[in-house]
Amino acid sequence: MRASIAIAALLAAASAAASNPAPPASPAGREWNFRVLLDGREVGWHRYVVRGDGAATEVESRAQFDVRFLFLNAYRYRHEARERWRGACLDGLDSRTETNGTVEEVAAVAYEEALVVSGPSGDARLPGCVMSFAYWDPRILRATRLLNSQTGELLPVRVDERGTERVSVAGQHVPATRHRLSTRDLQIDLWYADGRWVALEAPTPGGRVLRYELR
Repeated sequence: MRASIAIAALLAAASAAASNPAPPASPAGREWNFRVLLDGREVGWHRYVVRGDGAATEVESRAQFDVRFLFLNAYRYRHEARERWRGACLDGLDSRTETNGTVEEVAAVAYEEALVVSGPSGDARLPGCVMSFAYWDPRILRATRLLNSQTGELLPVRVDERGTERVSVAGQHVPATRHRLSTRDLQIDLWYADGRWVALEAPTPGGRVLRYELR
């Protein structure tokens, strides 16, 4: 379960109004609030705030999951990240993740046409334009590698379109295109309506299913 949640940051969103798939965009930015479910039971939330004009963008992500078993907190997850973007390229990143008391931190900054990353996976200099798992930006659907903001790993990815379905968005059912994002260890399904991210689903170890639904 830990690996799926880490990327689905989650893990690392899109926008909409009453007739669209997310909260309304404003000149200052966009905001998405997801309820997080495990096998259909609500276990937490994940909130994204995106600010900027597209050329320079700042993203704040915060998540909190608690899975209880017999009144005990069997799984506790806290994640927060701040990202800075120049166009479609990550310009900087600071994240902190706590999983059952274990803390992981990642820092990254663009320097001389590369992204310099420090995290639990070690230090790395990643040349070229690097994107994180920024689900709020549909350009990741064309990516072949993405940065895990929890571990600092750059992961090869593959994205396949899986057709159009109707999904529940803030109490309404809307048509959305499903995409499957795969890495060596992860499988994440993403739904976009009119180019906006509206849902996420990922299997976890043990055969359980993690799902994001917009409030």
